[in-house]
Amino acid sequence: MSVANCSCEIDSTDPVAQLGLEIWVDNTQLFNIEHVTLPQTLTWEVNDSEADHELRFVMKNKIVDHTTVDSQGNIVKDARIIVKNLSFDGIKLGQIVTDHAEYTHNFNGTQPMTTAKFYGEMGCNGTVNLKFTTPIYLWLLEHM
Repeated sequence: MSVANCSCEIDSTDPVAQLGLEIWVDNTQLFNIEHVTLPQTLTWEVNDSEADHELRFVMKNKIVDHTTVDSQGNIVKDARIIVKNLSFDGIKLGQIVTDHAEYTHNFNGTQPMTTAKFYGEMGCNGTVNLKFTTPIYLWLLEHM
């Protein structure tokens, strides 16, 4: 069986805020971090035989105290999870993530559910989904 090597870097804009992150491929949880305190690189493998897949990043544990606003309601400090340098077989996805990943959340319960593009930061409890197919090399060729 051949595999595709995948990786990403994660961090928090506020290591004191106990933001958590789960990473899933299809229905398999690969990582479950209850409190992202330090930058770290995560790596995993995906079976590279022909199939459809879904990569999910799930941010959890954010509470209202993790966001500071001024008297006009403008955010002056906000705890966020950063996901960067997502790569498949050593190739950074970059713009592919922006073009194809979807971030679904409800502004931590303050607004209706919404889906938006993902630009590398998660500021609300929610899920980033990236659908891809294997063999990874063919998917990369189609999306670069």
